[in-house]
Amino acid sequence: MKRFKYPRTRHLPWSPGGSNDDLMATGVEPFVGRRVIVTEKMDGENTTLYRDHLHARSVDSRHHPSRDWVKALHGRVAFQIPEGWRLCGENLYAIHSVTYRALPSYFMLFSIWDAANRCLGWDETCEWAERFGVHTVPVLYDGVFDPSWFEASACDAEVSEGYVVRLAEGFVFAEFGGSVAKWVRKDHVQTDEHWMHKPLVPNGLAETEEES
Repeated sequence: MKRFKYPRTRHLPWSPGGSNDDLMATGVEPFVGRRVIVTEKMDGENTTLYRDHLHARSVDSRHHPSRDWVKALHGRVAFQIPEGWRLCGENLYAIHSVTYRALPSYFMLFSIWDAANRCLGWDETCEWAERFGVHTVPVLYDGVFDPSWFEASACDAEVSEGYVVRLAEGFVFAEFGGSVAKWVRKDHVQTDEHWMHKPLVPNGLAETEEES
């Protein structure tokens, strides 16, 4: 089965966290007049689950202890994933630059892709998330694209990496660049050493979530 590296997400024109190596959106025309979903950008490891496999952003990612929890989750839900589909989300087990103290789960879903390599619409994504028994990333806004919402939105850079805006409707893989964009806080990575090279420290879970 073919594996897919999750695409790079363009920065919104007003995102302060973009660097010379990042992709920048030249405008927001693809969103104007259309229903969009704005979700919190979680500070985890991009992870893809298939029916028979999983990997981090790199399709040939190697073992790391921070991936053990999501591997166990995959073992419980893999049989429900249709052939050729994939679930994409954040593995939030290890602390990176943002510390979470009450996560609903260590894996939070942000998109599902079907066998035709089409990203499902957000409503359908939420329906499937319920079937799988997984949590989606927090929704901050759901409605027609409204520039005033973004102007008034105050993202707390102390506790949040930023936000992601996507079209609520589905789209094919080739349309990703014009269907998803992000705002990232300035100087997002606030440690000198990469999190994978430091002692593993888990984020906190809400009391209702079991760690197994």
